[in-house]
Amino acid sequence: MKKLCLESNENTSNLIITGDIAAIFDNRRASRYLKDTLKYTLLEDSIVIETEDNINKTIDRVKKICEYISAELVYSGGVSEAVNNYALEEEKFMEFAEKARLIRDNQCEKSDFSAFVDSVSKHLTNRSLYQLQLLSAYHLAFSQNGCNFSVPGAGKTSVVYGAFAYLSNLDRSDKKFVDKLLIISPLSAFGPWELEYEECFGVKPSSKRLNGKIPVEEKKQYLYSLNPAKITLLSYASVPALREELIYFLKNNKVMVVLDEAHKIKNTSGGITATGVLDIATYCSSRVVLTGTPAPNGYEDLYNLYKFIWPTQKIIPYEVYQLKDMSKSDSDARVNSLLHAIEPFFIRVKKSDLGIPPATENAPIIVPMGESQRKIYDVIEKKYMSDIVSTKDSSFQQDLVKARLIRMMQAATNPDLLSVPLRNFASSEGFDAEAVTEDTSFIKEVLEYSANETPAKFVKAKEIIEQIISKGGKVVVWCIYIKNILDFKEYLLTNGIPCKTLYGATPVATGNEDDNEEETREKIIADFHRPDSDFSVIIANPFAVSESISLHKVCHNAIYMERSFNAAHFIQSKDRIHRYGLKPGIETNYYYLLSEDSIDSAIHERLIAKETRLREIIESMPIPLFDNAELETGDDDIKALIAEYVNRTKAM
Repeated sequence: MKKLCLESNENTSNLIITGDIAAIFDNRRASRYLKDTLKYTLLEDSIVIETEDNINKTIDRVKKICEYISAELVYSGGVSEAVNNYALEEEKFMEFAEKARLIRDNQCEKSDFSAFVDSVSKHLTNRSLYQLQLLSAYHLAFSQNGCNFSVPGAGKTSVVYGAFAYLSNLDRSDKKFVDKLLIISPLSAFGPWELEYEECFGVKPSSKRLNGKIPVEEKKQYLYSLNPAKITLLSYASVPALREELIYFLKNNKVMVVLDEAHKIKNTSGGITATGVLDIATYCSSRVVLTGTPAPNGYEDLYNLYKFIWPTQKIIPYEVYQLKDMSKSDSDARVNSLLHAIEPFFIRVKKSDLGIPPATENAPIIVPMGESQRKIYDVIEKKYMSDIVSTKDSSFQQDLVKARLIRMMQAATNPDLLSVPLRNFASSEGFDAEAVTEDTSFIKEVLEYSANETPAKFVKAKEIIEQIISKGGKVVVWCIYIKNILDFKEYLLTNGIPCKTLYGATPVATGNEDDNEEETREKIIADFHRPDSDFSVIIANPFAVSESISLHKVCHNAIYMERSFNAAHFIQSKDRIHRYGLKPGIETNYYYLLSEDSIDSAIHERLIAKETRLREIIESMPIPLFDNAELETGDDDIKALIAEYVNRTKAM
């Protein structure tokens, strides 16, 4: 078999190819590829190649040339550190990938698995993993680099800590050994990662949060330090500015790098965040991808995930444009070969695998509006729906239509939400009749609403809350609009019901001493979990609490004050209290408040349809593939709203 030998040294960034180089120029495809993709100089018995910023890309192209001429790529005894790292990754892949496939196919040696379980049981002192978590952790530990696509609530964090417990207690000379964790995640996940470590290992970890409150220079000094914390937490947005420092950190420590909510690097069009994360991939001792939605828009979303876990390998045998094309057809013949190529490197636990007691979907609670609210809502609905019904545009994607839907949703829960834009008009240049579309008596009704009437949904929600807490229960109330969160909080406090709020403005803990003086998300959630907590109600926004927050250990009731057509946020909010770990006999209750004869009914029906479809996809497909856009407000939602409105008004 023909061979190409790769040489390099630390004094130059060039690569030198020797061996059967004549075969390259005898092969039209190989010679054309060399000329089109690489800058090179041809010498008598070698080819000198100028490398790119990322040497891995250059070596990848040399490997492509090897494929064209059916040659083996070998590495000289004298190579630079960068090339040596690439060669070591090749060696690891040959060993770990085969092990991952065997585990995936349930062909692992029982003695190996038993030894793994014994090690995890010994070192993960405060948490017992269930069988599927043990298998997932075993797969991750022995593949070294892997993806976990399990549904929210399956315990992906515990799986990572199970694998880490094993790997960090290997002999330091073992090529799989790691002793540090770098978690790249949304800021809201920092606290849950630290808390989960304590719950798994029984001790608080040494950890460092590199968040926005820490100056960049301080972050750099930390990454250069000789004794970094066991866990380093970093947001995706911070990666690009710390590229060189992160590479130093990874090269000088044995680090398992975890991408939590990894779909945030799916951008294949050169996005700065995705590029920054991929640039550091080669230097990780172990690479972990966590996301319950690996392909929210199409198979192309998988591309960067697999490029991260094995940066020197072409795990996915297709280019991005081919993956996009494959996403358009359910019957594309290439999908099976794609799944076969990637399946050794991912584990996925479905919700049906978890054995969670089913939740109780209580029948919608129809809430009659108060007199003033009814009057306000009817004026808005009649005007806006008449315009929407009479539109000649077959698409309802205009911003104006969506803005009107928001006004109708606001009025269906709390008309006082409409007072904010009206007051803005009044305080600037007076009321603009064309913009407001209603007369001054209607404006007066809106502006005086809060003084004259309490939203009917507030009253009904309070009744349900009182019933729940009288039995010692706790409850989360979901609201979309911030003013509703604040208004409802004030209403509950006025009625003697202590409560806290979780939304975008609720601070995330920084890990500094100053946090002791500030009510952060972590503190609120920790207090909520205490048996002697002085409050039993959290009012939350699904946009801000959709990631990495678990309430299921103490809270089994959720009231939905209002919802939008966004099914993704709705399902994520439900998973906050319906997750693995629920004890047998625990009943999870969902309560949906719908204002009578309003947009709420259409939203409820559309969410049921979207959730049913999404659950079917998630449970049936190895890689759940759905169009994220369809989960938000779309033409079908507007058409359903029109149908509901027409049927309702005809009957009146």
